[in-house]
Amino acid sequence: MNIDWPSFTPFNATAGGLLIGLAAAIFVLGAGRVAGISGIVGGLMSPKRGDISWRLLFAGGLLLAPWVWRVIAPLPEIEIATSWPVIAIAGLMVGYGTRLGSGCTSGHAVCGVSRLSLRSLIATTTFMVAGFVTVGFARHLLAGTR
Repeated sequence: MNIDWPSFTPFNATAGGLLIGLAAAIFVLGAGRVAGISGIVGGLMSPKRGDISWRLLFAGGLLLAPWVWRVIAPLPEIEIATSWPVIAIAGLMVGYGTRLGSGCTSGHAVCGVSRLSLRSLIATTTFMVAGFVTVGFARHLLAGTR
């Protein structure tokens, strides 16, 4: 394993984690809602009266944030080392898993675990184990097949 020390940014990672936690806490205390992205965006697919504006503002804020960040600092370079079909299949699998698990990592890991939700603890453990297995499989078993 090789660690890219120049790209190691513990301050940025810590600040980002604190901001996400603070935002989730403000959202649950202020709006009484869990800041789970899949639930918020999914609610736009079958909207209820009086439920659209805050969802659009939340999703819009997520899309606008990188543009605001560009004023403060340059965006990191992104390198995608796979094909668009693989990305599309992975996105569909994530969407299916989100529906199957009744939420996404932001809802379960950030908000659910902090509320000591047993369902979220189990879901987050499942996400993490599946991620470890997938990376191990892709890096070690499929590495020679590229």
